Amino acid sequence: MKPIYVFGHKNPDTDSVCSAIALAYLKEAQGIHCVPKVIGPINRGTKWALDYFNVPAPSYINDVKVQIKDVKYSKKAYVNENESINDAINFMREKDLTAVPLVNDSNILTGYITLKELAKYLIGDKRDLIDTNIKHLIKTLNAKIITNYDHEFKGQIQTCPVSSETFIKENTLKKDDIVVVGDRYKILEYAIDSHVELIILSGNKVLPKELLSKAIKNKVNIITSSYTSFELCNKLSLANYIKTINKTPHPKTIDINSYYQDFLNISKKLNYNNYPVVNKNNECLGVLKLIDSSTYDKKKVILVDHNNYEQSVEGLDEAEILEVFDHHNIGNIGTTTPIYFTCRPVGCTATIIFDRFEKDKVECPREIAGLLLSAVISDTLLFTSPTTTEVDIELAKKMAKIAKVDINEYGIEFLKASSSVKGLSVSELINQDFKSYMINNKQYGICQITTMDFDEIKDTIPDIVSKLNEMSENLYEGVLIFITDIIKQGSYVLYNDDSKALVENAFELNDLYEGLFIPELISRKKQMLPAIMKLLDN
Repeated sequence: MKPIYVFGHKNPDTDSVCSAIALAYLKEAQGIHCVPKVIGPINRGTKWALDYFNVPAPSYINDVKVQIKDVKYSKKAYVNENESINDAINFMREKDLTAVPLVNDSNILTGYITLKELAKYLIGDKRDLIDTNIKHLIKTLNAKIITNYDHEFKGQIQTCPVSSETFIKENTLKKDDIVVVGDRYKILEYAIDSHVELIILSGNKVLPKELLSKAIKNKVNIITSSYTSFELCNKLSLANYIKTINKTPHPKTIDINSYYQDFLNISKKLNYNNYPVVNKNNECLGVLKLIDSSTYDKKKVILVDHNNYEQSVEGLDEAEILEVFDHHNIGNIGTTTPIYFTCRPVGCTATIIFDRFEKDKVECPREIAGLLLSAVISDTLLFTSPTTTEVDIELAKKMAKIAKVDINEYGIEFLKASSSVKGLSVSELINQDFKSYMINNKQYGICQITTMDFDEIKDTIPDIVSKLNEMSENLYEGVLIFITDIIKQGSYVLYNDDSKALVENAFELNDLYEGLFIPELISRKKQMLPAIMKLLDN
């Protein structure tokens, strides 16, 4: 059973990571297989909380695009290169294949045979050469062993269309010849005396005792079949190894982990009907038939702490969104079918998740409660943010009790750890909690950095502004950073050069400069983003 991935937004904050972990735990407790993931690097505060409660960090997921492993393909649709041509044809008929990959004993791809190549072989002029083993000969010719000394056979077929005297006179038999004959005993004796590699008796003929004794003495392989000589000549080459007619030793393959959309682009250029599916070791897993390629399973996901495409994982439009848990404004994510969408005006997604534990009557363990509490403390800045609600405070007390911590003591310790920016590069600072928003078909970026010591950042303001200008040239219409001072209860604002008027008008500022402190500006969700959106909408 494939798991459901639970994850938050890009540049994940503590709420995004901890809510994903907690919700995945809740779903697993309810018998729904879920795995928490992150789609960006985990920040210092989140790492601190994870270490404090001894919870491993979720693994990273790069995208949720449809891959070949999600597409319906014919699994184990391949033939060992040492199988007979006859068995390969029967396998293709059984699997309804117009081509089949060839593999060695380790399932490594060694070639590729199409029906067209098989047809050319069956009407070709090289069917008098044999390269096979005793097992394939017995099965293909419905034969029985009279004498057998060798396992492998490689040589030329010799038939007897003329009289015995003429055949003996005109044919010099070699040791690697395969002679097809009925009850023409002179030819049989000549073949045995010539020490040929194999004699095939047609019509279930019985070898006379004196000839059998001579064959045993000369160690000549003999088998007998119910088929006539004519039928044997037609069927004999079908016992050959399928690898003997391999015309495509290096076929175009499709990696099991490659993207479905890339496959569609390739298939339009190549116009093949079948593609061997391989893994990174070139081990063949099966065949993807073009006719079946439109049938695939989308990856199933649950989103927490966001509902915007710009903030989510790559390929989200190719996935199946099952649920959303969020506390932000309604974004631009849409679905083709109805889903459970939980969005509440509280200070933190973790509040919603913990409430679900209570409503579903699932016991919340200490470490999960501790992570959810960390998320609430982070998002509400220990209940000082205007986004804080009575629900956040009430449920946080319950979380603290389960986690066995004092809210204020733990909260201050957590905020100290999470607000430290010492040693971070400019890019790391910006990406700590950066979100993208599509407003009036233009992309804007808003970063919020929480700190207890603005002086740690003050000297890097010119470098930060330079980076914001670079970002606005390449992707964003405007990029803003709000450095929220927990102690002073306000935020310092930084912006790219072209966004000065935007900041002035949105927050009604005079004499704006880089690093200006705006008192009581704390919440991106309730204060910063709404002010910017209101201005741009007008």
